[in-house]
Amino acid sequence: MAAASHELRFDTGRLCLDLVATAEPAERLDGPRRLRSWLVGARTVPPGTPLDAVDADWLVRFQGVRDLLHRVVHAEIAGRAADPDLERVNALAATAPPAPRAVRGPGGLLVRSLAVAPDCGALLGQVARDAVDLLTDPVARGQLRQCEGESCSLVYLDTSRGRRRRWCSSEVCGNRERVARHRRRAGAQPVNGRALNG
Repeated sequence: MAAASHELRFDTGRLCLDLVATAEPAERLDGPRRLRSWLVGARTVPPGTPLDAVDADWLVRFQGVRDLLHRVVHAEIAGRAADPDLERVNALAATAPPAPRAVRGPGGLLVRSLAVAPDCGALLGQVARDAVDLLTDPVARGQLRQCEGESCSLVYLDTSRGRRRRWCSSEVCGNRERVARHRRRAGAQPVNGRALNG
């Protein structure tokens, strides 16, 4: 089933790319509540972490870093230098991410928790560190792909066998392409000696 355009997606293969994906094809971080959902869904914080501090300021900061990462990643794919943007990513990455700790959960099993309530800078630092790791790992950088779907510029890691993945999601852009291809073929089929237009 195809994901609705407003659903959060976590299928790019990297935390930093999942953040960039929140702007594709339309704004998905449209308020603090959605940012809280993204933070938990992207596993930047464990489920149940109090996120009462997430407000409009956090949202603006995450959207700004998302735009920065979009520029850096697309510049890397295109082979262009983005040194001023890289300096900003490096500065963000210097902020220590929230410290994890292991605690006993309700069933006695160990679960991940945070040592202190996360702050915006620490979580942005976590995303930026992931971007630095991605961009400095030759294997991962070589797996960066831009979706071939019409009007989709989402970037993902192609970890498929043979590295032939064409779309950010087979269910979303891949399905759109298959439907469009079917319609083109159906439109080219002759009916009573005439091709269909539609």
